[in-house]
Amino acid sequence: MKNRAALITAVVVTAAIAVPGTAFAAAHAFRPDPTRAHSFITGDTPLIADGVAIGKNVSWYKSSGLGPAARNTTPGASAEERYIPTDVFPGGELPAGVSLTEAQGINALMRIGENLEKAGLSYDDVVSMRVFLQNPRGAEKMDFAGWNRAYRQFFANTNLATGEVLDVQLGSATTEPMVVNEARPSRFALEVENLPVDGWLVEVEVDAVYSR
Repeated sequence: MKNRAALITAVVVTAAIAVPGTAFAAAHAFRPDPTRAHSFITGDTPLIADGVAIGKNVSWYKSSGLGPAARNTTPGASAEERYIPTDVFPGGELPAGVSLTEAQGINALMRIGENLEKAGLSYDDVVSMRVFLQNPRGAEKMDFAGWNRAYRQFFANTNLATGEVLDVQLGSATTEPMVVNEARPSRFALEVENLPVDGWLVEVEVDAVYSR
């Protein structure tokens, strides 16, 4: 009986302490505008958002997973080299430092842009992204650095405080971005053992929101 009384007392005291704290947290919790998507971003030049809150009345679009298109018909091209975008890299020749994952990432993100356009959207409407990467043949792990170089050609390439366009890397060279875009989607990137198409090193899926 003594132990039971002590337990009850402890519960009552704990509840008395916990309830005001809960009420305080609820009063200060973020609530998204029902008609907007709000990205949580730290700093002026981050690569991605910390997260995104989508209001309940926001119209949004979810793409299918898209990999690169087979645009390189150069004789002798390997399965992975077939997905080098020859409109960016003529003849399938990659400049110094440009990796296959980087080239395929540019290709896949160009397809994402085409997909968004068909839905009446653009890169700057993207609020979240999922990326699946496969290690190139002969490599032990995915080329995350190459993917990030491709990503920054299309996203997160302005200074949010000043509006200045940031230089980006294309392999070992510094260039202007292919698409100027301040959007920082929330994002995850995952290494997978095998993507569904032989030769793919990158697959991307995005969520985008329509303006009010």
